Amino acid sequence: MDIRTLKGVGEKTAALFEKLHIYTAEELVSYYPRDYEQFSAPVPLDRAPAEEIVAVEGRLLGNVATRHVRGLSITTFAVSCEGGSLHMTYFNMPYLKNSLKRGQPYIFRGCLHRRKDRYVMEQARIYKPEEYGKLTDCMQPRYATTKGLTNNAITKAVKQAIGLVDLSDDPLPEKIRAAEGFLSFREAVEQMHFPTGRESLLAARNRLVFDEFFRFILVLRGMRESNQRMKCVRPMIEVAQTERLVEALPYRLTKAQQKVWAEIRADLTSEYAMNRLVQGDVGSGKTILAFLSLIMCAANGFQGAMMAPTEVLARQHYESLMKMNTEYGLRLHPVLLTGSVGARDRREIYAQIESGEADIVIGTHALIQEKVAYKALSLVITDEQHRFGVRQRETLAEKGGSVHVLVMSATPIPRTLAIILYGDLHISVLDELPAERLPIKNCVVNTSYRNTAYKFMEKEVAQGSQVYVICPMVEEGEEQELEDVASYAKKLKSALPASVRVETLHGRMRPAEKTRIMEAFEAHHIDVLVSTTVIEVGINVPNATVMVVENAERFGLAQLHQLRGRVGRGDKQSYCIFISKSERPETMERLKILNESNDGFYIAGKDLALRGPGDLFGIRQSGDLQFALGDIYRDAAVLQSASEWADKVLAEDPPLAGEEYAALKRSLTMQGTNEVDFRSI
Repeated sequence: MDIRTLKGVGEKTAALFEKLHIYTAEELVSYYPRDYEQFSAPVPLDRAPAEEIVAVEGRLLGNVATRHVRGLSITTFAVSCEGGSLHMTYFNMPYLKNSLKRGQPYIFRGCLHRRKDRYVMEQARIYKPEEYGKLTDCMQPRYATTKGLTNNAITKAVKQAIGLVDLSDDPLPEKIRAAEGFLSFREAVEQMHFPTGRESLLAARNRLVFDEFFRFILVLRGMRESNQRMKCVRPMIEVAQTERLVEALPYRLTKAQQKVWAEIRADLTSEYAMNRLVQGDVGSGKTILAFLSLIMCAANGFQGAMMAPTEVLARQHYESLMKMNTEYGLRLHPVLLTGSVGARDRREIYAQIESGEADIVIGTHALIQEKVAYKALSLVITDEQHRFGVRQRETLAEKGGSVHVLVMSATPIPRTLAIILYGDLHISVLDELPAERLPIKNCVVNTSYRNTAYKFMEKEVAQGSQVYVICPMVEEGEEQELEDVASYAKKLKSALPASVRVETLHGRMRPAEKTRIMEAFEAHHIDVLVSTTVIEVGINVPNATVMVVENAERFGLAQLHQLRGRVGRGDKQSYCIFISKSERPETMERLKILNESNDGFYIAGKDLALRGPGDLFGIRQSGDLQFALGDIYRDAAVLQSASEWADKVLAEDPPLAGEEYAALKRSLTMQGTNEVDFRSI
C-alpha cells in the first residue's frame, strides 16, 4: 500500500518519507520508535537530579539576550523557579526573544547541569503548563526524523497505517506464542508504537525481537544444511609463493595469525568447500590472511574475489595488494571493480574476469552483478561481514559453484553468540594484536571537558594529524539531549581556527557523496570529520589520531570499541575521548571499562554482562548485525531462545510444510533472507 494513500501524505511528504527508506504503509508500520519520552511532573529545582532529563516550572527573570559568534546565534536568559534560578542557553533560536513573555509561567524540559554554583539547561524544550499537563505520565514515541518531517507528522501517519495494514497474519506458530507467553503480532506492533506502560512496551519489544532473530536463524540453519560437506569443485594444493611471502614480510605473523592461517590452508587444500569466519579486532591482521588466501588461489590457477562494503575500502585493499605484488614480485593480475568504474573500463574488466586473465577481483557489490562472469572462481572473501546480507554472500559464492568462502569481521562478538549468528560457518579468532602497535590512550569525561577537547583537536591538527568526531544523530531533531552532525559541525567551525577544515558525513548522503568525502579525508583534504557511526567500516586513515565520541553513554561498549578502532592505525600515538552527558556513577563506571582494555573480546563480554533486557533507550549496536529492533548484546537471552526454537521447528518439519507454519513461510518468502537492515544510519 503506497504511503501516499495515507491522509495528509502528499508528494512532498512522501518524498521526505523516502529519505527514511519508507515507501509503503507496511514499511511505516515496521518503522519502530527509536526512543520514548516520559513526561514526569515538574519538580522543584533544588530537588531535581543533575545530568538527567527533568521538567521544571518557571518564569522569566530579566531580559532575553541574543549574541552572534562566528555565524552562530546564542540566546540566553534566566528563569525563576521553585528552589532557585535556572540559566538557559539556546543555539540558533533568536526568535525566543520575542516569543517568551515576562510573568507567564512555562515548563522547561531538558538535561539539567550543575555548573559551579548555578543550574544550567541547554536547548530545553518549552511548554505552556496546560500543554505539558496533557503529556505527563505518558510514553510518547520518538522516531528518527529528517529535516522537514517532524516526529508529530510521523506519529500521525503511523496511527493511520496501523489501522489500514492487515496485521492478523501472525508469523509465529501458536505453540511458540503460548509457550513463551508472547503477545499477538498485532498487539506487539501496536504496543511497540504506542505503549500503554513500560511493561507492555517490554512485552511488545520482546516478541518482535524474537521474531527477527527467529526468522534470521531459520535462514542460517537452512544455509548450513545446504552447505554442509559440499565437495569443492576446484581443490587446491599448498604453494611456495605464500610461504616465501610470509618469510619476506617486514614483520612476523602473530601466533594467532599463524594458527588461523594454518586453519585456512587446511580448508583450501581439503576436498570440501571452506565456510569459515575469521573474527579479529581492528588491527589484528585479518587483511594479510585474506591476501595470502587470494595469492594461494591464484597460484593454483584459479580466481579469487574479495568484496568490501565501501568503494574506499575496496580501493585501499586493491592498492595494498598491488603494492605487495610489485614489492615481492608475485606476478598477480588483480582488478578493481566498483560502481564508479566507467563503462569502457568496466567492459574491459568484465572481459578479463571472464577470460581468466584477472586472477584476483577486488570490489564492492559490483562483484555480484549479473554481467560479471568468472572463468574459474574458487575463493570468495567478504570483508566486514555484518555489512552484507546472507543472500549477497551466497550470490557471490554461486558464481563459482561450490567455492571456498572466507568471511572477515572486526566485530568482537562473544563466541556463544557468534556460534548462533554464524551457524553456517566455522569460526576462527584472532585474539592477539601485533606487538609493535601503540595502544590507544582513552579518557571518559563529562561535557564540561568539551572546550578542552576542542583545544586538543586543534593541537593535533596543527601537528598534521586528523580527527574524527562521532555524533548519534544526523541533524537536529526533537531529541535535543543528543548531539547531531549538522549542528555539531557548526559549533566546531566556530570553536576552531578558520584554517581547520571541518566536514560532515552520514548515512543519508548519496553513496557517491559519501565516497567523495571519505576519499577527501583519506587524502588529508579534511582535518576534522564529524560523522555518525557510518565511519565504523569502510575507511582506513593512518593519519587520524583522535576520536571524540559525543553522547557516549547512549552507545554499547562493543560499538564504542569498534568506533575507537578507526584511530591508532599509524605509527603515531592515538587518543579516544568519550564524552558523556550523564554523570551517573554507574554510567561512568561502565564507560571506564574502555580504559581497562583495548581487547575487543574482553569488552564485548563485559557489554554482554552489563546490558540488560530492560535497557530500552541505548542506541543499538550499529556495528553489529543490524536488526530493526534486536541488539545481540542486550537481547542475548532472546537470541538463545530463538535459536533453540529454530532447531526444534527444523527438526520437526524441515521444509515448514505443515499448516501451523504457513504464515511463517509466507513471512520468510515475502521478506527474503535478508532479515537484517544493512543500511548505515
